[in-house]
Amino acid sequence: MDGDVMIAGFFPLYTLGTYPSNSDASIQEENKLLIFKNYQFVLALTFAIEEINHNPVLLHNLTLGFDICNVQFGFSMAFKNPFICLFGKYNSPNYSCMSNSKSIAVLTGPSGLTSAQIGTLLDLYMFPQLTFGPFDHALSDHQKFPALYQMASKDTWIATAMVSLLLHFSWNWVGLLTLQDENGLRIVPELKEQMANNRLCVAFELTIPNYTLSFKVMALYNQINNSSANVLIIYGDNESLLNLMMCIEQYLIKGKVCIMNSQWDLTTRRTYFMRGSFHVPFIFSHHYPEVSGFTDFVKAVSPSKYPEDFFLARMWFLSFNCSHSESDCVTWENCPHEASLDWLPRHIFDMTMSEHSYNIYNAVYAVAQALHEILLHQTEVQTMGNRKGTVSSSVQIHYFLKNTIFYNPGGDQVTLDDNRKLVAEYDIENIWSFPEGLDLEPTHSVCSESCAPGFRKSPQEEKAACCFDCTPCSENEIANETDTEQCVRCPDHQYANRERNKCFQRATSFLGYGEPLGMALACISLGLSTITAVILGVFVKHQNTPIVKANNHALSYILLISLIFCFLCPLLFIGRPNTVTCILQQTTFGVAFTVAVSAVLAKTLTVVLAFNATSPGRRMRWLLVSGAPNFIIPICTLIQVTLCGIWLGTSPPFIDTDIHSERGHIIILCNKGSLTVFYCVLGYLGSLAMASFTVAFMARNLPDTFNEAKFLTFSMLVFCSVWLTFLPVYHSAKGKLMVAVEVFSILVSSAGLLGCIFAPKCYIILLRPDRNCLHGFQEKTRTGSNKLS
Repeated sequence: MDGDVMIAGFFPLYTLGTYPSNSDASIQEENKLLIFKNYQFVLALTFAIEEINHNPVLLHNLTLGFDICNVQFGFSMAFKNPFICLFGKYNSPNYSCMSNSKSIAVLTGPSGLTSAQIGTLLDLYMFPQLTFGPFDHALSDHQKFPALYQMASKDTWIATAMVSLLLHFSWNWVGLLTLQDENGLRIVPELKEQMANNRLCVAFELTIPNYTLSFKVMALYNQINNSSANVLIIYGDNESLLNLMMCIEQYLIKGKVCIMNSQWDLTTRRTYFMRGSFHVPFIFSHHYPEVSGFTDFVKAVSPSKYPEDFFLARMWFLSFNCSHSESDCVTWENCPHEASLDWLPRHIFDMTMSEHSYNIYNAVYAVAQALHEILLHQTEVQTMGNRKGTVSSSVQIHYFLKNTIFYNPGGDQVTLDDNRKLVAEYDIENIWSFPEGLDLEPTHSVCSESCAPGFRKSPQEEKAACCFDCTPCSENEIANETDTEQCVRCPDHQYANRERNKCFQRATSFLGYGEPLGMALACISLGLSTITAVILGVFVKHQNTPIVKANNHALSYILLISLIFCFLCPLLFIGRPNTVTCILQQTTFGVAFTVAVSAVLAKTLTVVLAFNATSPGRRMRWLLVSGAPNFIIPICTLIQVTLCGIWLGTSPPFIDTDIHSERGHIIILCNKGSLTVFYCVLGYLGSLAMASFTVAFMARNLPDTFNEAKFLTFSMLVFCSVWLTFLPVYHSAKGKLMVAVEVFSILVSSAGLLGCIFAPKCYIILLRPDRNCLHGFQEKTRTGSNKLS
């Protein structure tokens, strides 16, 4: 398309099917394959120029045109056609000043490597070069490429975008595969930083030089294929990625999901990303608005409308089965009359404007805006006679291109200054191939499976943070989310369920009258105290009988009354504890048992003194007559009361809670305060019991009629056995069982005293009254004396 000012487009429209080493030009030309998708570059350029030429606001009285030149990828072939387009010949470029060329700018791409190769030629003449491929940091060196402008947005947030995709699918175990170029060296630290900030891990990191691509992939086959990472981030330019995919398909690296930074043509290799080879890829592309009118323009394109377009003619001939002619001309009447590019499958030719085509569209508008600014500037400084002749040098356009900022017809802001470009927004394309590529199984890529609620993550030694073991939360700790780093302890008034993912309110518990154990102990306590009261009544009623008199009825009364208190004492341990009951529990227990045991000791001494007082003139008689045993009870009791006073004055018992003994309950109980004083009270009782046991044991062989020495010995044996057993059982019990053990020990030891001492006497008083007389006692004594003689 001709115009007053021309824009040259160097596009990769052909690719060679084979690369014969010794072949003539005709054979090589036959091997050329037209890349249908890339022809959209030409259409985007045509559309933009026609739109500008029909715009009365831009470049009035000045038209734009373009020249198209095919550029092949590869250093040895990249210069030939650009030489011919710019200089008209393929030799001696230095002898051409390009003064006769109407081209004012060149569009190159999408390969950054090809743009760089062509840029070395164009920079000799400071010829403006606008690249429409992905942003390449190697091309942003303005000292090396002073005349080069990149239309694409910077990939400033590509690492963040890729990590966001990984987080969306919960992929935290990822492999990195980049090319050893400036873009690859830049993206790897950014990716690793973003992944580390989001607790994602790199399973392996591979950097491959372009020139050893196939050999490097083959050497790293086992590392890639055997890795447990099923997601692979691949970053590179289009041509390198295409070669990489060919290597990956060739070596059958299976079951990996690719995340890539750009798109490329897949039509030449139909088996890409099929089932059994690779999962479908995720491709990041820059988001751009839809350009109004472009699709309708493409539908209307035909060789009859653009007869000078050789590329369109060849595309039409190959696509719509036009009749072959022996001549080089094509008879378009033999093609379908209503043929349109819209008829082609979308994987062959896409009617929607691609990202590269959108960059071409913006590049044309940028050149037009710069030209428009030049014309306005020249109008201000001088009167122009021939406006067409004023735009003669491509060098003039550089200043205006650098400072150009405008909004294209789609509403996007466009600037060629790298420092002023807007942050790119991304679209994610997911390519499927049906039916071969249909695989609906979700991809899983983690080093360790997620820890379910109730478990916490435990790092594995010398491994990445994503590799961990799942450890159950400790007692009364929960984790209500997956992959919890630390379990959270439930408050004291709550407890963790068995799954350890929720805290529930604890129920208040204590040894109460309403539960079976508390009710049973209370009934036993009341029953034994009633029995003791009945026995006391029996003794009072038969106080004048020999058996009651013979055993010091006053001491018996004191012992029975103290046993009543001992039996009633457990009632203080049952029920909801309060400050008063906590204090009375131990003091009542200590004093009541001290009175009981000291009464037993007094009775034992009374028996010993009574049988030893028969010898005249002995001191034993005087002790018995003086009533010395009666002082034992107040003296022993006073000592115990003193100990209890010290206990209450220093560290008295108080209400306490136990949250560990019984799951799901807060047990309310009495804390004994000072355990030292508590054991002193028990120790004092034990010493009294041992003294009583020792004295009674010494008097066991005295005459046994009305002699209770043996019964006292046995009662003290039972008493000591109960409390010696109590100590280890009490310490091993928890919660309410501790209270129950102490209550049971009180009842059993009291019952032992009652049964061993008073049961035989009640038997004689109630069932054998014939033996409850002095005559019986004398007969029994005489018989015993005869036996001794």
